[in-house]
Amino acid sequence: MDKIAVLIPCYNEEVTIEKVIKDFRKELPSADIYVYDNNSKDKTAQIAKENGAIVRHEYKQGKGNVVRSMFYDIDADIYVMVDGDDTYPAEFVHQLIEPVVQGKADMAIGDRLSNGTYQKENKRHFHEFGNNLVKKGINVLFKTNLKDIMTGYRVFNKKFVKNMPVMSPKFEIETEMSLYALDKKFIIEEIPIVYRDRPAGSESKLNTVSDGIKVIKTIIKMFKNYKPLQFFTIIASVVFILGIIVGIPVLVEFFKTHYITKMPSAILATGLVTLSVIIGQCGVILDTVVKLNRENYELNLLRYKQMEELSKK
Repeated sequence: MDKIAVLIPCYNEEVTIEKVIKDFRKELPSADIYVYDNNSKDKTAQIAKENGAIVRHEYKQGKGNVVRSMFYDIDADIYVMVDGDDTYPAEFVHQLIEPVVQGKADMAIGDRLSNGTYQKENKRHFHEFGNNLVKKGINVLFKTNLKDIMTGYRVFNKKFVKNMPVMSPKFEIETEMSLYALDKKFIIEEIPIVYRDRPAGSESKLNTVSDGIKVIKTIIKMFKNYKPLQFFTIIASVVFILGIIVGIPVLVEFFKTHYITKMPSAILATGLVTLSVIIGQCGVILDTVVKLNRENYELNLLRYKQMEELSKK
C-alpha cells in the first residue's frame, strides 16, 4: 500500500475545513491528513485538530510558502493537494490518484474548465479571463495543450515533490508547478472534475488585480528562466527594429547627399542596433547555462532514483 498524504493549505477557512477533512477521510480512510495553518485569525487550526487532522503552522504568509514547507516536511508516496475552501469535491480524488499510482503520470491535475462547471459556478469572471490568458501563454510557450493551469486540486508522486524547488511565495505556486513540470519533462495528466463555488460565509483570499499581476510576472520570469533564447531574441528583435526605424531617415539622407546631419538619430540608431546584438548574445549565453542546468538536474534525478531504490531494499 502506498502511503498517501492529503495536504490542505489554509488561511481563515473555519467555515469549510471540517467538511473538507471529513470528505477526504471518507474517501481515503488510511491517508494522513495535514492542515497547514497560515496565520489564520479564526478557528481553522482548532477545528482541524478537533476533526483529527495533523495540524502544523507556517508563519511565512503566502500559499507558496505553505506548499514549500509541506513538500520539505512530509514524507509519503502519493501527495494529494487540495484547497481548504470546499470547492473541489473529494470523490474525484481516486481518479486523480490512479494515473500517479500506476506510474502513468508524475502529476495529475483536477481540470475545472473542460466540463463548464467553473464557468457556471465562478462569480469572479475576471479570474476566468486570467486563467485563460495564463493557459494560452504557457501552451504557446511550451507547445502543449493543457486545459487548466491554475487549479488547486493536484496529486503528485514523491519524485516530483522531493525534486521541485518551490520559489513562488504566494498564489503563483500553481502556475509555477505547471511550468516546472513542463520544463523538466514530468508527465502530466488532466482529469476533468466538478467545481463548486465557495459556500455562504466563506470568502476568497484572492485579489483579482494584484494576484493577476503576480501571476503575469511569474510567467515572464519563468519564460526568461526556462526559455532565455526565445525571451531575449524577442527583446533583441524589438530593439533592432526600433534601431532600423530610427536609422532609415539617416541612411536615406546619406545616400542622397553623402552627408549626415541627423547626428542624434544616427547615434541613437547605432546604439539600439548594438544593444540588440548584446541582448541576443545574452540570450545565447543564458540558453547554454539553462541546458547545462537541465543536464545537472537529470543527473540529480537519476541519483535520487538510485537512492530511492536502495532505500526500498
